[in-house]
Amino acid sequence: METKQARKVALIVPTLNAGKTWQKWLEAFSQQTLRPAHLLVIDSGSTDGTVQLARKYGFQAHSIAKEQFNHGATRQLGADLLPDAELLIYMTQDAVLAFPEALEHLLTAFADPEVGVAYGRQLPNKEASPVGAHARLFNYPERSEVRSQQDIASKGFKAAFNSNSFACYRRSALEQVGGFPRSIILGEDFYVAAKMLLSGWKVAYVAEAQVYHSHDYTLIQEFQRYFDIGVFHSREQLLLKAFGSVEGEGLRFLRSELTYLLQKAPQKLPSALLRAIFKYTAYRLGRLEAFLPNCLKQHLAMHKKYFQIE
Repeated sequence: METKQARKVALIVPTLNAGKTWQKWLEAFSQQTLRPAHLLVIDSGSTDGTVQLARKYGFQAHSIAKEQFNHGATRQLGADLLPDAELLIYMTQDAVLAFPEALEHLLTAFADPEVGVAYGRQLPNKEASPVGAHARLFNYPERSEVRSQQDIASKGFKAAFNSNSFACYRRSALEQVGGFPRSIILGEDFYVAAKMLLSGWKVAYVAEAQVYHSHDYTLIQEFQRYFDIGVFHSREQLLLKAFGSVEGEGLRFLRSELTYLLQKAPQKLPSALLRAIFKYTAYRLGRLEAFLPNCLKQHLAMHKKYFQIE
């Protein structure tokens, strides 16, 4: 198989004890038809051989303290460390490339000079539960699309949908919107895509570029995650105001999930309804985080370190 060298392309992966999936991840990467010239892992103190294995596959490694990791600042650090790269691919350690042309397909979006960011499709892992599988099928449909500022009126919040697990950014667009936010609890992908749309750039969804990536959260993990989302929305109200309320999208997701489970796993319907109550309660608490004591926020949050450094 011929591999194309992409001289102006970087692949950046934040890592922390990537575990058993990491070998599979690296093997899938090694089979790509396109190989970025710049390969970097930013590791937050792995103790399981993650860094050593990455180096065997050609990655440079930059280490930071676990306490230094931040969803926005760490990704911006990757961009700063690789100033010669014009296209910056960011992946997570658990998003496994689905076939050899995945990276090559993702980069086709940048033939349009107005595309600032492109993200690929996430397929549920083979062992994913019906709930985990539906979340991926709902958010990552079969058909590609390119969204612009004009789509905000019709698509609202969904216009700026993006992925932190498999996306590529045009450096000039990223720099124009100020780069990744230096301190953010999560949602750095939406944050950047939203700012790009408002600045006249386009967001591309490339369904042909695929990874295997899904989560089966427990009820407690789901609660913590939606609390964090509420905190993000509370702290970025001015940005979100341009895209409208997210509650409508949440109801659309719930209707779709219940329909899917009715067909695929009706025994999961009661737990799905309970999960929906947990998520909404957590989200509303997150939106009210300004009135909560810091010690309580650390208890409720999934990303607890965010509040420990405030």
